Amino acid sequence: MLASLVMPALIAAAAQAAAPAVSLSSDVRREVTVVADGREKTVFEAPKSVVPGDRLIFTTRYANSGTRRADNVVVLNPLPKGVAWIGDASDGAQVSVDGGRTFGALSALRVTIGGTSRPATPADATHLRWTLAAVQPGAAGQVRYRGTVR
Repeated sequence: MLASLVMPALIAAAAQAAAPAVSLSSDVRREVTVVADGREKTVFEAPKSVVPGDRLIFTTRYANSGTRRADNVVVLNPLPKGVAWIGDASDGAQVSVDGGRTFGALSALRVTIGGTSRPATPADATHLRWTLAAVQPGAAGQVRYRGTVR
């Protein structure tokens, strides 16, 4: 299951650069609570395996190694089927609940199951998309989202 969590993010990131000079890379980390000196501390580690309930953080890094500004760079991350999105899109992400066909604010999306329509929830998200207005030469950054293993 671990490979199915990492590979979609890596494949999507590698395929989404809007300009040849923009490179993307992805990784996934598992949130773990450890006890040190009698105190609990949250750390993120590369998972060797995952089980239902594990909390994950997916990071996509971008960098413009070219000499020109890259405009409207799209970073698209399909959520692995075994992961439910945690959170909101306060970081500017748009959400899809229909396999990446349409995107918008989660609060504006609906899901229809068996003829019944209801407001979309974070668990319905299938893709997250960020559009970076401009990435200057030499600039780098990252986008992140959290999920939990179903």
